[in-house]
Amino acid sequence: MAIRKILLVDDSKTELHHLTDILSKRGYSVRTAENGDDAMRRLAEDKPDLILMDVVMPGQNGFQLTRTITRDPRFEDVPVIMCTSKGLETDKVWGMRQGARDYVVKPVDADELVTKIKNFD
Repeated sequence: MAIRKILLVDDSKTELHHLTDILSKRGYSVRTAENGDDAMRRLAEDKPDLILMDVVMPGQNGFQLTRTITRDPRFEDVPVIMCTSKGLETDKVWGMRQGARDYVVKPVDADELVTKIKNFD
């Protein structure tokens, strides 16, 4: 399945703008959410092909939200890439155990991010 629609989940408007710019310039359709509730609403409205998930957010954090999404039968086929400043090996392992399929540490290298997304095509 070709990745076309991406849902970005991040509480930072600066990060949302930066990542949207990177992805839209490469032909991806991007929708954004600033927290877990917003993300679940967006998922219900239009299922994305891939989710980029921040970890540190108010309310439900990205690890919890990833676990919720990847264990939901409606979205279990949607790959989640953690996209966070939490770069310790234990963070990466924990993210993958929650259901993430890959992990990118901020600040994001645009080429690395796009390569990781294309791995799911």
